[in-house]
Amino acid sequence: MINFKEDEKLNHLNHSSAHLLAQAVKRLYPNAKFWVGPVIDSGFYYDMDLGDVTLTEEDLEKIEKEMKKCSKEASDIVEIKLTKKEALDMFKDDPYKLDLLSNMEDNITAYKQREFIDLCRGGHVKNTKELKHFKLIKVSGAYFKGDSKNKMLQRVYGVCFETEEDLKKYLEFLEEVKKRDHRKLGKELELFMTSEYTPGNIFYLPNGMTIYKELEKFWYEEHIKNGYKIVKTPIILNRTLWETSGHWDNYKENMYTTKVDDEEYAIKPMNCPGAMLVFKNSVKSYRDLPLRLGELGLVHRHEASGALSGLFRVRSFTQDDAHIFMRESQIEDEIRNIFKILDDMYKVFNLDYSIEFSTRPEKFIGDIKKWDEAEEKLLNVLNKVGKPYKLNPQDGAFYGPKLDVKVIDSLGRSWQCATIQLDMQLPIRFDLSYINENNQKEAPVIVHRVIYGSFERMMGILIEHYAGAFPAWLAPVQVNILPINNELHVKNAEALYQELLDMGIRVEVDNRNEKFGYKMRESQMRKIPINIILGDSEIQNNEISYRFYGDEKTTTISKEAFMNFIVKLINERA
Repeated sequence: MINFKEDEKLNHLNHSSAHLLAQAVKRLYPNAKFWVGPVIDSGFYYDMDLGDVTLTEEDLEKIEKEMKKCSKEASDIVEIKLTKKEALDMFKDDPYKLDLLSNMEDNITAYKQREFIDLCRGGHVKNTKELKHFKLIKVSGAYFKGDSKNKMLQRVYGVCFETEEDLKKYLEFLEEVKKRDHRKLGKELELFMTSEYTPGNIFYLPNGMTIYKELEKFWYEEHIKNGYKIVKTPIILNRTLWETSGHWDNYKENMYTTKVDDEEYAIKPMNCPGAMLVFKNSVKSYRDLPLRLGELGLVHRHEASGALSGLFRVRSFTQDDAHIFMRESQIEDEIRNIFKILDDMYKVFNLDYSIEFSTRPEKFIGDIKKWDEAEEKLLNVLNKVGKPYKLNPQDGAFYGPKLDVKVIDSLGRSWQCATIQLDMQLPIRFDLSYINENNQKEAPVIVHRVIYGSFERMMGILIEHYAGAFPAWLAPVQVNILPINNELHVKNAEALYQELLDMGIRVEVDNRNEKFGYKMRESQMRKIPINIILGDSEIQNNEISYRFYGDEKTTTISKEAFMNFIVKLINERA
């Protein structure tokens, strides 16, 4: 998938288009004031204050027309150097630009095209005539500085390409994205719901719960066969534990807290402290290591209401967590094993992935020497494993460097899922130790890791990845039996239904008095993977005729062969 920020030409086109958008808006709405208009992975946006004017889709068309006029004027985009005093004077009537300038010193740059001037670091095309193939995508709300206490601004999104053909392809891609929107499909397929009574929390409906349990079963099987022991830790823990872990000082703004018996507690945003207590529960020997503790832990994190988005951004979710306690000499083998699990699980979903290596953030705990050692060890293992990666400076967890694993879906989009974090800080803070071969206490090293990331996010990704047409092993209903018309067909369909049900197949029978074509169309709309067609020929010959979702071809085989086929298809997660 295209990344507008990383492609230099597209970056400059979209950066300049953000200025073109602001110039057009200023002409149409003279009182408009502007906050920031950056290039993002998917194009550009500009945050603006239009006073009492609320933009609609029709307004976007009007702004586009004005942008085209500005483009045809063929204005040079010229860099201007300013002192801070000059900049403050130039933007004295714009509180948003004055806010930006409050954090700047001299040698400020701005860019000018005709009457429009904007503060900017640069990265532009030379002339507005180069901005021909653009489209405004949508308008939404955005709080000034992302703070819900501040004024709500209007954010207009857009894209710009070098050619009309590239723009057309991208707009077709966006239409496909719209069709696959997990919120839309989640409603149509009755997978999950949300409620105004509990924003950011998910209600799983029966169909969605079936998928959830299948993902859980798959996770459990893969981890048991890879030597993990499964635990469950409490959802609410005392403040002192969160102070020990560092979360109280480094993550408190995202935590839900409460008082119990006059003591402060927090609902866990992460599973780590509970895993530390489990390790500490008994004396460990070097022979017990590596100890791989897996947990499907429900966590809660406070997210701004404006950031909540279906299954992708929620306030409570289940993390498929694991904490591996090990000796330093075991780091390479354990991370290799994590990548094996990643590869084995992701290939079942036909998901590829990329890796980012994230280093020490500005806000961190512990000794820098330990941090440097952890980063070096993690990088050495990554190089030995032979996985390509991209450096992501200062984005590690506050207790250790990490590898961020981003899955790539069927549309080429990238999603943050798995993480692998090397931690040499929390074992010291929690005074964890094992008895080494010299009968001395030694602190273990911990790897924190997730594979799905969260069940909610992974479900959202898979809904869009499959466009709601799940493979048979994952589908809420795996088989739909469609008797053609008469009572004999219905009677045999109900007998076959019971037989498949007894085999553990999720099956339905559509015995309504409706035309066969209508029933088949409805089954296709529900995206059921396998539809069985049952008529005179199938009953007489003890055969099964079936059709896959999205395929008009009907296959007929013996009933015995079909039973073997369906069991194999599901058990192998094909």
